[in-house]
Amino acid sequence: MISVNTGRGRDAAWAGRLERTAIDKRPVPGPVAVGRLGLAGDEQVDKPDHGGYEQALYAYAREDLDWWVERLGRELTSGAFGENITTSGLEVTGALIGEVWRLGSAVVQVTSPRIPCVVFAGWMDEGQWVKRFADAGRTGAYLRVLEEGQVGAGDPVEVLARPAIRVTIAESARAYFGDAELMRRLLLVEGRGSKWDEIAVSVLGRAASGAGTAAGAGPGGTGSPGG
Repeated sequence: MISVNTGRGRDAAWAGRLERTAIDKRPVPGPVAVGRLGLAGDEQVDKPDHGGYEQALYAYAREDLDWWVERLGRELTSGAFGENITTSGLEVTGALIGEVWRLGSAVVQVTSPRIPCVVFAGWMDEGQWVKRFADAGRTGAYLRVLEEGQVGAGDPVEVLARPAIRVTIAESARAYFGDAELMRRLLLVEGRGSKWDEIAVSVLGRAASGAGTAAGAGPGGTGSPGG
């Protein structure tokens, strides 16, 4: 990992209903303690959508940030997407739901993709950002902490285990937006975030009623049960 990033909450008129956000994450030096609810010194303002045990950490690949640099024509520092962990050399978009990593001395598990929201859009200040980010499929990964420890820039990231049933982060985002076939497979994955069971009720209900299709119902079709 090339950067460990934390931030504190601050008021912002563009930050949705709470008008407060901690999306501004900055690199911090030295080892940082990893607890069940995230990094020491980090704040999660909107805990239901961007926090809790199953979204304790958010990881994003430097390679994906660089992909966005080319398209946006602006520099994106590590932490620019609000990620706690900026990786290099790890396939985050291709990581599997339920995959287990060692980050420094901590052990974490991939639970879900990032679903872009109004706060992220306000922070980026780019036209149609929610749709553009969702369409790109480079969502980054939310992580639950299985074993507490410490992380620091330069620490290795090691994949310890992968589930037998394979659904990538990119595929899980498609399931969220309405792909019923992927959603059915995702419900069989051990280690998935518990929110998937709630989201599946909406996605599969639409598919059964004919309101959605296996190809996807489009952004926003499931409301915002995940974050």
